[in-house]
Amino acid sequence: MFVAANGPLYRAREGDHLLVGMRVERRHCNPTSICHGGMLMTFVDMAMVMAIHYQAKIIHFMPTVNLTADFLAGAPLGSWIQARTDILRVTRKLVFAQCLVSADGSAAVRASGVFKIGPALKRGPE
Repeated sequence: MFVAANGPLYRAREGDHLLVGMRVERRHCNPTSICHGGMLMTFVDMAMVMAIHYQAKIIHFMPTVNLTADFLAGAPLGSWIQARTDILRVTRKLVFAQCLVSADGSAAVRASGVFKIGPALKRGPE
């Protein structure tokens, strides 16, 4: 599964929020030993959907309609990255959310996304 190939991802609850975290490994890095921007975008995409499932209780396939990110700082090899997502709005067909990713406690990525509410999942999210 895609999440397993790019993780492992860890989850923790913080009040009504789901925090998603991951340790940056060599395979996630670019040649300068910093987590690759594409990997950070993948992490954000997965973390936001996991948070939508948990926080909004929408257990549906959630294809990404739009994902925008600002890279604020690097996430070096070995750092712990953690995402906290806020759901901004839920409509009949779309979910709008924003996410802040920290690397060892410092802001690294600010992202926003729009996700389509697709078919219901037959089993819980991974």
